[in-house]
Amino acid sequence: MFSLETEIRVRYAETDQMGYVYYGNYATFFEVGRVETLRSIGFSYKSLEDQGIMLPVSNYTVKYLKPIFYDELITVKTTINKIPSVKIEFDYEIYNSKKELLSVANTVLVFVNKKTMKPCRGPEALIDKIKQF
Repeated sequence: MFSLETEIRVRYAETDQMGYVYYGNYATFFEVGRVETLRSIGFSYKSLEDQGIMLPVSNYTVKYLKPIFYDELITVKTTINKIPSVKIEFDYEIYNSKKELLSVANTVLVFVNKKTMKPCRGPEALIDKIKQF
């Protein structure tokens, strides 16, 4: 298991008229957590794409527990609980500055060969790095 916590300040444009974060913007918060988690172990989306590998999301689930408000500093905890193969799975928890759990989510992404557009095994270097944890 590998986890990383990423802080994000909620911008006004991410909220609705009630001052709550619009539900569709949560996916962006999770993407930031996912990208930074991979970057923290030495793999950027750009480097994977340069290797001819894309990572489309095949499944996304989210549960909203409490609202997130404009200008809140939130922490997105992103966890990889399973060794990837053809797919990689991320679990997320969002907390506010009071350490209250606001949302939980999960995404599954598939490693896809950019040329063939077919699923492929993830890069061995990435899999080996995750195995260390």
